[in-house]
Amino acid sequence: MGRVVITVRDHVIPDAELTWRFSRSSGPGGQNVNTTDTRVQLSFDVAGSDAFPDDLKRRMLSRLGDPVVTVAASEHRSQLRNRRAAEERLAELLEEAIKPPPAARVPTKPSRGSQQRRIHHKKRRSEIKRLRGRPED
Repeated sequence: MGRVVITVRDHVIPDAELTWRFSRSSGPGGQNVNTTDTRVQLSFDVAGSDAFPDDLKRRMLSRLGDPVVTVAASEHRSQLRNRRAAEERLAELLEEAIKPPPAARVPTKPSRGSQQRRIHHKKRRSEIKRLRGRPED
């Protein structure tokens, strides 16, 4: 085919780096499902790709675990629609893996007012429960 398929955050994955496999699909399609290869498996070798810089590749590999990412699509009746679905799934997966790590949480102390409200609530609750006991003479 030789066409550009997937773009992830300004990084273009050429079709030559993608591996497609087709097989018969279960599910909707009637008798057509028995004769056509509509199920699609799309594989992408993250480690061997030149589409991403090394720092992004390391981040993706640490989050994905496996150097070869494989997605499958079989929910549509046509192979073309399943190909589009697999491309979208791969793009979403890579987009999620490429995100920068979240900012580190800065631990803070509870405010004095919140501490006092907590203690006050605990004392009030304790008093309510104490009053539930048997009356003492």
